[in-house]
Amino acid sequence: ERSVRKDGTFIAVEVDDRAAADTDLARKLTEACPVDIYAQGADGTLEIVERNLDECVLCRLCLDASPAGIVKVLKLYDDSAVLA
Repeated sequence: ERSVRKDGTFIAVEVDDRAAADTDLARKLTEACPVDIYAQGADGTLEIVERNLDECVLCRLCLDASPAGIVKVLKLYDDSAVLA
């Protein structure tokens, strides 16, 4: 199982490849995130905005906007603990 992953200094985000290609899910994640970690590319697929990763406030809105297990937020400062 492959995933799109970007790492900041404190936070990493992983999104399942097939889900990242889903333009509806990309729109939901882009709209849900208050600190613009997610964006839609020109083709509508999901992009992770690396420069915004460490702005994550652990609000869980991206987790709530996606099916279980599709998005993972990893706390790199806490032995890569997964926000659950």
